[in-house]
Amino acid sequence: MKYTSELSSGRWIKRYKRFFLDVETNQGPLTVHCPNTGSMKNCGDPGDLVWYSLSDNPKRKLPGTAEVIEQADGHKIGINTHRANKLVAEALTQGLVSELNEYGNWRSEVKVGNSRLDFCGTSEDGAVCFVEVKSLTLHEGDGLGCFPDAVTERGQKHLKELMELVNQGVSAALLFCVQHSAITEARPADHIDPVYGRLLREAVQAGVKVLAYKVDFKTDSSELVSPVPVVLS
Repeated sequence: MKYTSELSSGRWIKRYKRFFLDVETNQGPLTVHCPNTGSMKNCGDPGDLVWYSLSDNPKRKLPGTAEVIEQADGHKIGINTHRANKLVAEALTQGLVSELNEYGNWRSEVKVGNSRLDFCGTSEDGAVCFVEVKSLTLHEGDGLGCFPDAVTERGQKHLKELMELVNQGVSAALLFCVQHSAITEARPADHIDPVYGRLLREAVQAGVKVLAYKVDFKTDSSELVSPVPVVLS
């Protein structure tokens, strides 16, 4: 996924009102949009490097959007949650998610019941597979990545919908888009949302595929590149 131009950088000053992030740049302080509704636990601290994109849209209130945090140890975290679906869409189209390569003709935002799931693909014999994407950024140390970083009733609902599809004989998958370079395995965050953890294990037992793929970050692009094991024990 190419950015419209090379990302600019500045030092994290503070995040406030959830969607505002102040950074110190070579031209002075700048407030950029922080497109992340989560807690962003362990994702950054004052002094960390913030990589942000710029827009020339005159209607925008803030000219910049925070994209990636680079921590003091060099690890990078994609904090723009809107990028996860674009990264996965590109990977699915290019056949980079091997577990789902039997499906193609991917459609996005497909209505299922009273809600929408992120993607739906079709195989050559007409079978379909629904995929829901979650951005995983919470690193709890030693390579351990956990989802969610806050209680998510919406995420719980999606797991129930995926299980219902499988019960109806339709293939379904949950794909964690791992946007933290330090993460080497993905787990449910039972210590944060035990209900989600229980439902995730039930989903696996019901036949929902649970996958995790890691993002590689560059200053001009990001790409879903490699699988990460999902550990439920």
